[in-house]
Amino acid sequence: MFSNDNNVETIARLIEVLKHYIGLQKEYVKLDVIEKVVRLLTAIAVVGVFVVLLFIALIYLSFGAVYILQTLVGSLVGAFFIVGFFYLFLLIIFIVFRHRLVERPLVRFLARLLMSR
Repeated sequence: MFSNDNNVETIARLIEVLKHYIGLQKEYVKLDVIEKVVRLLTAIAVVGVFVVLLFIALIYLSFGAVYILQTLVGSLVGAFFIVGFFYLFLLIIFIVFRHRLVERPLVRFLARLLMSR
């Protein structure tokens, strides 16, 4: 029953189609990984540019705030201390709420990026 040429030919074609399917699946996985890596690198680059520009703006705004506070406080050193303590306060708040502000959104973003099709 299994020895006729038609069955052998069908099995050979099935094996060839299966090999082709596995090759296509490997290519699909490679392309999917490449797409996700590119999306991740793009997101990192955009965030990096945003952070650098934000820091530059923050420096200029800080100096502006110091000079405005100087007229209110009467001392340049006092104004620098006020701005410095304000940033120290922001740092403490950031450390306390880092899970909610950084880790959870980052995990959600990476999970969405890596699990999307």
